[in-house]
Amino acid sequence: MNTLINLIDVSSDIWIYLAIDMVIAICLLITLRWMSGRLVAINRNDELCAQANFALGISVAGRMFALCIVLSAAVASSTKTDYLSTALGMLFYGLVGIFLIRIGRLAHDKIILHRLDKEEHIRKRNTSIALVDASSSISTALIIRSIMLWVEGSDANALVAILSGFFVTQAILLTTTRLYERRFKENNQSGSLQKSLTKGQLALAIQHSGNLLGTAMVVTAASSLLIYNPVGYVSNLTSWLFVGLALTLLLAVLVAIAKKLILAGLDLVQEIDQQHNIGIASIEMVLSVGVALIVIGLFS
Repeated sequence: MNTLINLIDVSSDIWIYLAIDMVIAICLLITLRWMSGRLVAINRNDELCAQANFALGISVAGRMFALCIVLSAAVASSTKTDYLSTALGMLFYGLVGIFLIRIGRLAHDKIILHRLDKEEHIRKRNTSIALVDASSSISTALIIRSIMLWVEGSDANALVAILSGFFVTQAILLTTTRLYERRFKENNQSGSLQKSLTKGQLALAIQHSGNLLGTAMVVTAASSLLIYNPVGYVSNLTSWLFVGLALTLLLAVLVAIAKKLILAGLDLVQEIDQQHNIGIASIEMVLSVGVALIVIGLFS
């Protein structure tokens, strides 16, 4: 045995690029945390510590994780040609990420979960709403990250493609939520998914978060199936939309089959919707995310 560790050649400048990326990332995360308090007119430290508002912590953590996901795409797609271009690229994608995360939360509030005041429920320590809020931010970031890695460069064409992908994300999450709302209503004597979440039904929040995350993850597989056209604005948008919806449908079918076989003999509606069984909901969440990972692996 001649060597114990075989490493690829790594540039000595890697530590400088890492320092640049980390400084900008930390500054952006501080900005995001500051905005999370300013935009809802609350004292962040008081709510998180003195008031022990776990719901706010979950919500802010979700947005921070979402920003880190977006920044990971900026780091991966950076050309590392010089320090200034690396810093500007990180800053540009970071600011775009913060903007899209914020707009995504507004869209989730006003369009997707339009029958409840999410910020008010988070202030009232509703961890179920906070969990869904965090999952929606992470779901948006996952698809945005895949599109950032899919596009080439950081010019105006790439920005248009990223914005198009953002709208695709919201359309798919809206469709997914409405379908699950319809299923919930049919299984619970005209009950409301959103109303149940406002009551703090954590099992339902875990189940729905798994649906959102699994859907977002499987949609990222579209980056391996589509060809990027810098000036194909309409084709890029429609391609991501149609392929994303097709992958979402595929995931729904595969997860349904997996639940029938793995959770055979269990009444999932009774366990989750009515008895609020967090354990069963967690298994459902893992199945949604796990099947999505298998599909991603197939197309990668």
